Amino acid sequence: MTPTLVRQQPAHAGHTPRVDQCARARDWSEIQERMLVPLYEAVYDRLEVGRGTRLLGLGCGSGLALLMAASRGASVTGLDASAPERLALARTRVLPEAWRTPARGDARIVEGKPTDLTDPDAPAYTVVTAFEPIGCAARDSEKLGDLLTAAAPLARRGAPVVLAGWGPPERCATSSVLRIATKLAVPLRGAGSWHPALRDDLEDIAQRAGLKPDGSGRVACPFGYADIASAVRGLLSTGLFDAAITATDQSQVDKELKESLHAYVRKDGTVWMTNVFRYLIARTP
Repeated sequence: MTPTLVRQQPAHAGHTPRVDQCARARDWSEIQERMLVPLYEAVYDRLEVGRGTRLLGLGCGSGLALLMAASRGASVTGLDASAPERLALARTRVLPEAWRTPARGDARIVEGKPTDLTDPDAPAYTVVTAFEPIGCAARDSEKLGDLLTAAAPLARRGAPVVLAGWGPPERCATSSVLRIATKLAVPLRGAGSWHPALRDDLEDIAQRAGLKPDGSGRVACPFGYADIASAVRGLLSTGLFDAAITATDQSQVDKELKESLHAYVRKDGTVWMTNVFRYLIARTP
């Protein structure tokens, strides 16, 4: 019984572990973010993102998706109100003038909300993306709906708006690992731990935001890491284990996370987990 009491005490005491957010942002950009590259590519191919595209990336984080769109010739704007450390990395990736090429579109990064982009003289966006998968934090569906409602007036009529989410748990090997976050965060239930998306979650969010669903797709996004240590750093960088760390402690989360990853270690020591992500294309009114 003693370990349980010790585990729960920090949560009741309101203790919040210190996290090096700059290191966390680097782990995200160097290890974890690239796992969603197949999703970005599939969406950009389907929507023919390129020259002439004005793309607004909501929750752009450290900017890899923006960089890929700009490399196709699109003009991109990245917007994020909750990840200043990731945005700092996005600026170094996407903005440097020395990296400009004739084939690369213009780019800007804004820390804030859609209302901070209101400019009556600016051309309307032709594509809006919200690539951060829902199911990653408490009330993230509601927050995304509010964000899309605010961003829709910035896009032209009928412009595609892309939402993303985890696929069915049985097709996402990582779901068994992410359940560790939910199990350990029981004293703070609903405080940010992972939960699987339901079949119609994306459609429900789009409709609440006044958007019209207009097609969807599924994309294989395997999570591959050099070793268990790299996998732990990458998964922790998502923030999905923060509530578990608060409810228990860092060493407990690290221990159980490593144990859950052993099932996915290959003979060469690398870690490989197959996953499927779903995206929805909706249209502005």
